[in-house]
Amino acid sequence: MRRGTCGMGYTPYQFTVKETGVMMKLFRLVVLFFAAISATTLPAQEPGPAQSKAPDPAATLAYIHSAWDTLTRSMTECHSLVDIKIGANPVLYMPAEAPAPPAVTALEEKCHVQVKTLPRRIEKIGDVRPEELPAEGLLYLPNPYVVPGGRFNEMYGWDSFFILLGLEQDHRETLGKGMVDNFLFEIEHYGGVLNANRTYYLTRSQPPFLTSMIRAVYENPASFAATPAGREEAHAWLERAYTLAEKDYSTWTRPEHKAGTTGLARYFDYGNGPVPEMADDATYYIDVLKWLVAHPHSGGEAFLVKGAEHPDAGEAARLKLTSCDVHTSVVCMRAWFDGYRLTKDFYEGDRAMRESGFDPSFRWGPFDGATHHYAPVCLNSLLYRYERDLEHFALLLGRPTEAQRWKRRSQARAAAMQRYLWRAKEGVFADFDFMKHRSSDYAYISSLYPLWAGVATREEAQQMVEKLNLFERPGGLAMSNYDSGMQWDEPFGWAPTNWVVVAGLDATGYREDAQRLARKWDATVDTGFAQDGTIREKYNVVSGNANVHVSAGYTTNEIGFGWTNAVYLKMREVMGEPAHQAN
Repeated sequence: MRRGTCGMGYTPYQFTVKETGVMMKLFRLVVLFFAAISATTLPAQEPGPAQSKAPDPAATLAYIHSAWDTLTRSMTECHSLVDIKIGANPVLYMPAEAPAPPAVTALEEKCHVQVKTLPRRIEKIGDVRPEELPAEGLLYLPNPYVVPGGRFNEMYGWDSFFILLGLEQDHRETLGKGMVDNFLFEIEHYGGVLNANRTYYLTRSQPPFLTSMIRAVYENPASFAATPAGREEAHAWLERAYTLAEKDYSTWTRPEHKAGTTGLARYFDYGNGPVPEMADDATYYIDVLKWLVAHPHSGGEAFLVKGAEHPDAGEAARLKLTSCDVHTSVVCMRAWFDGYRLTKDFYEGDRAMRESGFDPSFRWGPFDGATHHYAPVCLNSLLYRYERDLEHFALLLGRPTEAQRWKRRSQARAAAMQRYLWRAKEGVFADFDFMKHRSSDYAYISSLYPLWAGVATREEAQQMVEKLNLFERPGGLAMSNYDSGMQWDEPFGWAPTNWVVVAGLDATGYREDAQRLARKWDATVDTGFAQDGTIREKYNVVSGNANVHVSAGYTTNEIGFGWTNAVYLKMREVMGEPAHQAN
């Protein structure tokens, strides 16, 4: 593995009480759910010789084609409501302004779940905090949706973009369009595109791919009938989608999401303290503390604050201001080690990291505790493309004045990216620490996002392509070239980032590079499938298989898996291979 040589050891850029019957029925429901996903809670193991099979793309494809139904959830099915991350009884929440449909109210008897209403209308993300609610629960969505798999039993923001691409590639357009309509419902009723439709995600979003999803649906001829009525329906759908996408965009221009005075955006979560969804990982924050205490000169010492394991009332009040509230969060209470707790600033960064989707790496400090201090290349590339897409929609809808407004916004962002994110000497885009007014030297795959977004100039693109060797491995593209032990660092590769880079290379004329990387990625997925008969959320791209061992955070390698299935199909398209094998 490449080990770092600067700062914190990073590698710089270089060429290198219910009734008994009710409880029993709920118990059976949970047991059935656990049985269905039990394999996902185990890390991938190296199979013995007798288990190994030759990689067979036809077998991989057959699995993918059948997996969409397995991963599809709806509000009328009991198993869609269970959440193993927090271990609570299922609760389904309706928006304050939307009455529950009869099929939803029937769930109270059918599944013995509680159907509740949110306390008030939500206009923007963070208007309702999870701690205001009597219990955590699932947020209602009107249409069926595909979940990633494993412990992730809800509809996720950025996962769904890649899943949508796969659904369309597999001719499941109705299901895909329904998922985009679900996001429009989220914007109307929950304030924006959420991390996922659980109440503990009401305070943050995820990487903004919404307009790319809208374009994928609108530009697919199969989405609407090729008739005058169908064209009228498509136009009306685009009008509504454009209006709601504009509202979702406003999430990223709120003061809290501004990266200082750079004119760029940052990731930010409107909640406080440790995230409740880590309740099923009792050791994560403790593991962070142990590492920080053991590495006092790592750059993470500012994330530590002295605190008792069992604080009295006075100290609990102090910790509420400097760390987290031990009285309202069991996760906070147990986050202690050797006389230390984590600072409030660390928890702000930890939450922002989760909005980024890259949870965790060491890209923004140890365990990404300083995420909210950076203007990241990935987010601003996505917002540049978001603005260009909104310009395009405005032109299609006959609104040239609005189109000019979006054009000016994208141009301003592009100029800010050139000023703060482009490192001409090294020929790379890099995240910018606006708190310390310095550029990051952490080599990360998101530095290639400007290729996909279309914000890199031709000359910049050439320099960026020359840096592919920073990330290219035998099994595809690694997240970084630093082995921190975290799942979003070396040696691990993920479907979404491999696809963004491959699609960006293909779009900018580097087709040979795109095809080479596509072949590597799909070969890794084929190898993993031959070894254990499933598809995983992430892969070891150094060894070219699913042998994944993570030190802290999400240490399992979930199966399913929505975006990997989808990207596998899209990579075949880049290679010129059919998405369906002939019999």
